[in-house]
Amino acid sequence: MISALISVARPTDPDAIDHLADTLGSLVAGVAAGLISDAVIVVPVAHAAIETVAEATGAKVVLRGRGASPWMAGARAARRDWVLCLEAGDVPVDGWIRVLDRFIGTARPDVALARLRRPHTGLPARIAARGEAVIGVQTPRPGDLVRRDRLISGPKFPHRLKVRRLSARLDRA
Repeated sequence: MISALISVARPTDPDAIDHLADTLGSLVAGVAAGLISDAVIVVPVAHAAIETVAEATGAKVVLRGRGASPWMAGARAARRDWVLCLEAGDVPVDGWIRVLDRFIGTARPDVALARLRRPHTGLPARIAARGEAVIGVQTPRPGDLVRRDRLISGPKFPHRLKVRRLSARLDRA
């Protein structure tokens, strides 16, 4: 089982609640399949509407400190060994449950990071992805499935982690 960490960067944005609802709604199938056990919503400031959504869905809201990593703050509140890092508006596409379940069930202890495919924004993002495949990753990003203990230790990984690319992908709502 995994914990879902959902970062809401700007809770006062008019579309923030809709994006959060889209992401939480897409995770329901993972809860029903027994893959997702809990959700943690990470926000920079308290917001009543987000508290209401969290209460209605059973998610926990965590405030992150100014300049702090949302993944580090959320990982401290997560209950499972693996966490799926998402931004509000991220929607896993069909087949993600099977792919993540298989990965977690077969991952060796030295494997700490897997990455779902995201739509690339252009050539610089593709070049960066190729570079990360060679030299590893220093910080997590949305769409990463990470061992919780690696996120708790700090905003950056102690040493670069090799990325295991997954066939599952995320879309934006």
